[in-house]
Amino acid sequence: MPKIEVNENLFFDLLGKKYDYDVLEKKLTCAKAELDEKPDTSVPADERVIKIELNDTNRPDLWSTNGVARQLRLHEGSVHADYDTFMSRKGAVKDCGNRIVTVDPELRNIRPFMVAFVISGKAIDDPMLKDVIQTQEKLAWNFGRKRKTISMGLYRVADIKFPVHYKAVDPDKTSFVPLACTEPMTCRQILTEHPKGKDYGWILKDMEKFPLLTDDAGEVMSMAPIINSATLGAVKVGDKDLMVELTGSDMESLMLSANIVACDFADCGYEILPVRVDHPYETGFGMSVTAPFYFQPSTKAYLSHINKLLGSAFTTEETIAALYCMGNKVTVQKVTKDGTEDTEFVLEPPPYRNDFLHEVDVIEDVMIGRGVETFEPKKPSDFTIGRLLPVTQFSRKAKTLMVGLGYQEMIFNYVGSKHDYIDNMGIDPAKVIEIANPMSENYQFIRPEIISSLLRAESGSANAQFPHKIFEIGKVAYLCDEENTGTRTRQKLGFLTAGANANFNDAASEVSALLYFLDHKYEVKESSDPRFIPGRQAAVIVNGKEVGVFGEVHPQVLTNWAVSVPCAAGEIDLEELM
Repeated sequence: MPKIEVNENLFFDLLGKKYDYDVLEKKLTCAKAELDEKPDTSVPADERVIKIELNDTNRPDLWSTNGVARQLRLHEGSVHADYDTFMSRKGAVKDCGNRIVTVDPELRNIRPFMVAFVISGKAIDDPMLKDVIQTQEKLAWNFGRKRKTISMGLYRVADIKFPVHYKAVDPDKTSFVPLACTEPMTCRQILTEHPKGKDYGWILKDMEKFPLLTDDAGEVMSMAPIINSATLGAVKVGDKDLMVELTGSDMESLMLSANIVACDFADCGYEILPVRVDHPYETGFGMSVTAPFYFQPSTKAYLSHINKLLGSAFTTEETIAALYCMGNKVTVQKVTKDGTEDTEFVLEPPPYRNDFLHEVDVIEDVMIGRGVETFEPKKPSDFTIGRLLPVTQFSRKAKTLMVGLGYQEMIFNYVGSKHDYIDNMGIDPAKVIEIANPMSENYQFIRPEIISSLLRAESGSANAQFPHKIFEIGKVAYLCDEENTGTRTRQKLGFLTAGANANFNDAASEVSALLYFLDHKYEVKESSDPRFIPGRQAAVIVNGKEVGVFGEVHPQVLTNWAVSVPCAAGEIDLEELM
């Protein structure tokens, strides 16, 4: 979970009051946070650092000193700030004057999107600068997948000549002086010789051209997402007007990040001046994008649902007050549902939040806004007896049979990479579930089948004596329009035999034995699964429905996994057999 360090004086100044650390820890629950480490009280107050751990990753607006302070202020009843003074909306875009950025068409397949705005009005001090840098790194690392989808830069506006240009350049022919250096380096050199290039060069190393941000005089501002220049990009204490830009590949995440940072600065007394970025292609927000921009959709919730889920008896006024304490705007109307009168709440979240996907998210905000500690604990009123689910009992029977057939049980992660689940297996990605904002490419997809997990284990087992016989019974998931959630999760059995004699016939006999002892008659028919060799595979049919497949693994799949021996494998949906 994200952890932030906040300057004690800055934090309590933003909060408007001072708490002792024990009280503060209780107050932090409204931000789903807790004290990670209390400051050393022997250190002067202006140098003390409070370490806070955030227990949720769906609120990146809390990954800064002001974000946490704002949530605590709101929960205490503070009046909402008026962000509409600088926030553009659909059909109502703020005037940007000459603050314009043009985007090179060649960036479409490199690093396509950019948003920006300017902060003005007062000089930045040391605690604020440190906090901005921390926010920049937290957003880029956690929310931006280590700068791949989001990176952020700050520049001194006084030295910038607008319009600014975001363009693609030849990395071997373009040079500038990067931060922490005194001599020019080519863009390519920066990837291998500069510390930041070594850390983040993997994002650009395979590109023919690199992204570069310059002003209209040709002065380099940065090479996103690696490093700023030592001239316009060297922000220091005392600078008054700063341009904030964010580049990346996910436009919605970029805009949310821009809104978060802009609201943080606005709460600290800075004036926010919008910037227009002209893209030569569609971004999802139009081709001309002005930031900050309010794009959050409204979410509905009903009083009856709120009280049912929370076990409460809140009135309309109490619910509105709880949602207000979380920074939300709410409109209310009386409705009739199924012949019963109800109250409908339409919630408009603040511009720095984009975590309302369902009515339950609104109900959670009611709970936190009301205060978790205000809910009295209640003992369960129903008496129940714990027991294994039928699918668990059936799975245990199947496990026993597989062990009897000479297989060794394996346990794998359910989340992995596109390389493992799609590329290596040669399957259609259309129904594979992709995580919207993964922390790492290695954990970006939910596995749609088990055989890929078994092959991963086999790829690292070449030194073990053959044959290898392994299996797993576990969950797989895939997109499914028939489900309310849009996804379906199933309990499946996957098995794999690796060795010189692994073949279709042996796999067929083992499937026959397994289904016999599971009390099922079955048929087989020809299948065309890309994971297996054509003509050496079969679909398993039970009661007229396809429940599985088995066969000899395709040589290309084995090559993808660097497996050097023949393999026979199969997969059966256990829930279809129950």
